[in-house]
Amino acid sequence: MGKARFTVLAAMVLAVVASRLIPHAPNFTPLAALALFSGASFAGKRAAFLVPLCGLLLSDMVLGFYPISAVVYGSFALITCLGFWLRRGTTVSRLAGTTLAGALLFFVLTNFGVWMLGAWYPRTVAGLGECFVAAIPFLRNTVVSDLLYSALLFGGLALLEKRWPRLAERVPAAA
Repeated sequence: MGKARFTVLAAMVLAVVASRLIPHAPNFTPLAALALFSGASFAGKRAAFLVPLCGLLLSDMVLGFYPISAVVYGSFALITCLGFWLRRGTTVSRLAGTTLAGALLFFVLTNFGVWMLGAWYPRTVAGLGECFVAAIPFLRNTVVSDLLYSALLFGGLALLEKRWPRLAERVPAAA
């Protein structure tokens, strides 16, 4: 990866991590968008996974950890894998589709984790349904923030690449 591109991507990542530390509505964070962006934008798969997970870790070190941390980290790793699919070509429809898929993946996994690992809901089918219904307002925030931050990250990089073509780097398509 070229030094200029790495510098731009690093600055974008730092801005995303810093924005998680400012007050925001519940589940209105840029980290899922960062995971998707990392999977699509970093040439190395190791960096693609490490960037969002380290960002999450650094911000959690400030904000605190929570009972379903492992589920959240796993969700972001899977969203990074969705980003690999965008390496074949990022169009508005593909980006919107993968962003929505990532939001739904996060919703399903984390709320299943809350149901399984928490003490708030009975471990019955009805309890699982109650957990998911209670989380619907958080889903709205997740979807809106993921779409907004994905547009900012992907659109911002595209604008920078158009202005400074040497920033553009062909990321290998995922196998």
